[in-house]
Amino acid sequence: MGTTGVKALRVLVLGHLESDEELSEWFDSHARVERVSTFEAALAALRARPFDLVVSRAADFIPFHSVHARHQAASLIDSVNLGVCIVGEKGELEWANPKMLSLADDVRDHVCHCCTETFRWAQSEVKAGMSHVRGRRFSFGTSEDDHYEVNATPVIDLHERITQVAAVVQNTTNARRLQDKIDAIDQAGRELLSLDVDQVSRLDAHERLALLEQKIIRCTNELLHFDNFEIRVLDKKTNRLELVLSSAAPSNSHEVDISASAEGNGISGYVAARGRSYICPDTANDARYMTGIEEAQSSLTVPLFLHDEVVGIANFESTKLAAFNEDARQFAEIFARYVALALHVLELLVRERSTTTGQLGTNVMADCTGPINDILTDVEGLVEDYIGHDDLRHRLRRISENADLIRETIKSLTSTKAGVVGAGRARKKLDDPVLSGKRILVADDEDTIRETVRDVLRGYGCEVCACSNGEEAIESIDRQPFDLVLSDIKMPVKSGYEVFAAAKEANAATPVILTTGFGYDPNHSIVRARREGLAAVLFKPFKVDQLLGELRMALKPAESK
Repeated sequence: MGTTGVKALRVLVLGHLESDEELSEWFDSHARVERVSTFEAALAALRARPFDLVVSRAADFIPFHSVHARHQAASLIDSVNLGVCIVGEKGELEWANPKMLSLADDVRDHVCHCCTETFRWAQSEVKAGMSHVRGRRFSFGTSEDDHYEVNATPVIDLHERITQVAAVVQNTTNARRLQDKIDAIDQAGRELLSLDVDQVSRLDAHERLALLEQKIIRCTNELLHFDNFEIRVLDKKTNRLELVLSSAAPSNSHEVDISASAEGNGISGYVAARGRSYICPDTANDARYMTGIEEAQSSLTVPLFLHDEVVGIANFESTKLAAFNEDARQFAEIFARYVALALHVLELLVRERSTTTGQLGTNVMADCTGPINDILTDVEGLVEDYIGHDDLRHRLRRISENADLIRETIKSLTSTKAGVVGAGRARKKLDDPVLSGKRILVADDEDTIRETVRDVLRGYGCEVCACSNGEEAIESIDRQPFDLVLSDIKMPVKSGYEVFAAAKEANAATPVILTTGFGYDPNHSIVRARREGLAAVLFKPFKVDQLLGELRMALKPAESK
């Protein structure tokens, strides 16, 4: 046996090695030896410091190993972050690990009560002839709003007598709060998608967004417990993030020019460009942060996804430092998918996407199936993360079940044809003394609506100039006079408000009617135009009778109105 480096060995010797004096002398000469005479002393030494080698007589090894194994098991039970205890027939706590002993008195009393109930129940099961008695599970809450789960298992001896009850106690407060948030997400998603088509069609642009805004504010309070947020939608044509909904945002937020770019456009631009959420724990020390609500100290920004494509962002802010954590981010991302879907459904409801109701329903379902599947994928990820939490997984499954309800809701929402309703009645030439011979400019970037309105008006004897964008409409106004201008608010190049301004500049007496579908009016065009003489606003979907009624009212001489 070599001796180089052996002196570094630390050896524990149990008892006296009379059978091998030479080996004993060698250990004393070449290693650091500690001798003990009892199992208890050996275990105490092992707990106190590490050893490279433990030496004992063969006859002592098996009982020593057994005692050591029992010691390791006891140490393991003492170290786990669960309460473990054994309770007698009368509810007395016979043994408990440190975690159990650290629980409040009322919690321990409740656990003992659960064990007593289990003891009586198990005895009745045995008397009834049950060959196998399983444990029972209990859940209870405290006055401090903490929640616990108890798994109580009867201890049965060789004579099939119930002698004790063993219990494992777990604090499920965080899991319970997680369940509450999942319930809030589920409820929020269903509320956001509960948009009645008849109700929506009667609301103007601001009222439609206000309806959705109220739902989001309420759901955000329930979900994240924060009041301050803004939602911006990405305009693909300009790459700008347009503000459509907000709560407690600065009054000039709609004037802030933010593009979907990772540099120079704040956190919102970064999130929209990268498609990844962003937690800002301290706004004062983050170069990307752009001033939002007054005295904001932290923020959470998540992308709005539709078909795995970023269509906007949702930004939440707090006056507290580090107010948002990873749990908040995870739930905000799921909630944001519902928000994106709700905005999309609302837009589809008020825009003409096809010529028949059935095709519209098919298109909507095709557009919404992907986002719903994305939500369910996120939920399934949570199910995998919380294996063992049966109640939590059950609640997650409820979200999956609600997917079918969401699909049915969307089908019902698309049962009414959108766009210009009743256009078929105006295909023939009709005599109308108010409309006949009037020169009308129609500006809308949606081909179906523009062409449908043009055909309807020509059927009533109007001379119609149809334009597909704002710039083309303004050029037409500069070239020739019109008796009336009908323009959509949101168009490429030039907006409906700019068309309105050009028409009023050319002739202040020219009546102008603006149309809008989604209620997308970030620059408050309707409010400004009304102050400056706007004749009327038509909200898509509108009926031919509504269109003709507004046109006749606008074209009538002032004294006859």
